[in-house]
Amino acid sequence: MSPSTQQNSSLPEFRTGPLITSAALVGAGTLIALAGLALGGSHVLSATRRWIREMEVPPREQARIKWAQAKTAAAAGAAAWQNGVSAHQAAET
Repeated sequence: MSPSTQQNSSLPEFRTGPLITSAALVGAGTLIALAGLALGGSHVLSATRRWIREMEVPPREQARIKWAQAKTAAAAGAAAWQNGVSAHQAAET
């Protein structure tokens, strides 16, 4: 055999039919997965919005209340620490 007609045996030979079929199945599976993700995500988002609307105190207002409580507690703790007031004395006042 001449070098131009000799096949390189170190490379595998692929049939194109199974490769095209597998690529099509991967593509179809990806589209189905994306559709499921979109459907599930929209349902979770809708349920979360409904849950927040039904709350007595909205999350933003609840966060403001808790932040004010935390600031007050931190200020009281710092004042007690600087003035030397014990926790038992502070609870009695």
